[in-house]
Amino acid sequence: MEVKNEFKLSFDSRSVNESFCRLVVAAFVTPLDPTIEELTDLKTAVSEAVTNCIVHAYNDSCGKIYITGQILDDNFIKIRIKDKGLGIENVQRAMTPLFTTGSSDRSGLGFTVMQSFCDRVNVISSLGSGTTVTLIKKINGRNKW
Repeated sequence: MEVKNEFKLSFDSRSVNESFCRLVVAAFVTPLDPTIEELTDLKTAVSEAVTNCIVHAYNDSCGKIYITGQILDDNFIKIRIKDKGLGIENVQRAMTPLFTTGSSDRSGLGFTVMQSFCDRVNVISSLGSGTTVTLIKKINGRNKW
């Protein structure tokens, strides 16, 4: 697929930056004229991925989170969220609904939410090297690139 537009962003893994990422992604897809539901779904999926990095990747320390976004042919959006943190020991298990390695206040639904709001979710992780989550969603808005 041909890339029509893209951005790259890095920021500290601090909870105050989660809402910033939602706004960046929302602004990036605006030219495609997404519906409110499409926009909300994408922002929520990004929020879950970024929150996973903040909560799990750096074990109570601050590290970097990297996001790239692309508008592809046919109004597909690809958002890649990456950290260089602890990594996930068993990705398949981590993607199981209600599974969490976090404290009792964590629901274990982050990956489930991402999967329900995106067309595709891919997770690649390596212990000690970090995790990359790729979200792909088609925007059926009125504008076509």
